[in-house]
Amino acid sequence: MPTIAFVFPGQGAQQVGMGKDLYDNFPEAARIFQLADAWAGYELSSLCFEGPAETLNQTVYAQPALLVAGLAAYEAIKQMGVVPTVMAGLSLGEYTALTAAGAISLEQVLPLIGKRAALMQEAVPLGQGAMAAVFGLTSEKIKDLCEKETGLVDIANYNCPGQIVISGSTQAVENVSGQLREAGARVIPLTVSVPAHSPLLYNAALKLRPWLERIEWKPPRVPVVSNVNARENRAQDLSEILQQQVYSPVRWEQSVRYMMEKADYFIELGPGSTLSGLIKKIDKNRVLGPVSDLKTLEKTMEKVKSL
Repeated sequence: MPTIAFVFPGQGAQQVGMGKDLYDNFPEAARIFQLADAWAGYELSSLCFEGPAETLNQTVYAQPALLVAGLAAYEAIKQMGVVPTVMAGLSLGEYTALTAAGAISLEQVLPLIGKRAALMQEAVPLGQGAMAAVFGLTSEKIKDLCEKETGLVDIANYNCPGQIVISGSTQAVENVSGQLREAGARVIPLTVSVPAHSPLLYNAALKLRPWLERIEWKPPRVPVVSNVNARENRAQDLSEILQQQVYSPVRWEQSVRYMMEKADYFIELGPGSTLSGLIKKIDKNRVLGPVSDLKTLEKTMEKVKSL
């Protein structure tokens, strides 16, 4: 029997309407949203289903909303009998994977994510941080230019071959972006309010540590591969790993390659299909499809059954 990996998207994948179809068709998915509403003190479900997008896109709302939408998709596919051999998530998605794997409960992860989002948002004043996607240059060349820049900028994401994201202070990101273009790269500034996975978030990570240490992390029922070291980690090491994750680069390509040794195919759980696209650039034959609503669930399940 072919083995399957589950992956969960990170911030940026959020979209108005996410999870509504699953809420309407799966009581298990509906329960996730209902628990989240009770925690939030506002209707997080309504924000996911109806927007407005301007609010949903704010870090403090986007992170818990994405986590809940990803878990709803997980509950739906679980009802179909699909059991993963390994899981991972991009940035915020790593928390979704850890929750799905039983390392932390939904009741514990929601306030933790709320604090993480708030600390990240507060860490850098609006307009003083930036991120940019870089296409067509090696990570070595990009790293070299970042290191030569006097301002704070570094690689934030190793997404897939030929696609890297840089993050840091606005001026430093602009300076390096210009040099990257001169070197032949295509550079696209990202619309973000937080320079994620950059050294600018180091202090935010320190403030998050006490919140991470309050959690009694349990051994994941399914291995969860970390963004920081592209490996699964022991429960007792998760506080340290997740602290580092705030300011360390997301080693997504490395994580996917590691997971390919443990799983034959990938299914993306949550809104959009960004991760599926990245994985296809690593190995185009490994992705079964995303699960974000009833239609995508049925389509992906057809592929699962044909294996």
